[in-house]
Amino acid sequence: MREILTWLPAIILPASTTIQLTNIYKTRSSEGVSALTWFLFGLANIGAYVLTEKYFAIQSILAFLLTAVLDFIIVYAVFKYQKS
Repeated sequence: MREILTWLPAIILPASTTIQLTNIYKTRSSEGVSALTWFLFGLANIGAYVLTEKYFAIQSILAFLLTAVLDFIIVYAVFKYQKS
């Protein structure tokens, strides 16, 4: 059971972030999406990765580092698709 629970963040966090990113690119609009919020999520995920001290665990890498990268891509997409 514990093994399954350790995989949940590794699957859910990048998947949910990918859903937001996909929505931005599909609609070509970042209306209602906060760049600051996603930037802070990215920083928080990096902090969580460091806090776990499991630097080579695939679950930590997927849950926190991959999600942080996706968070920062969302920030880029927000500025790319914001209405002038």
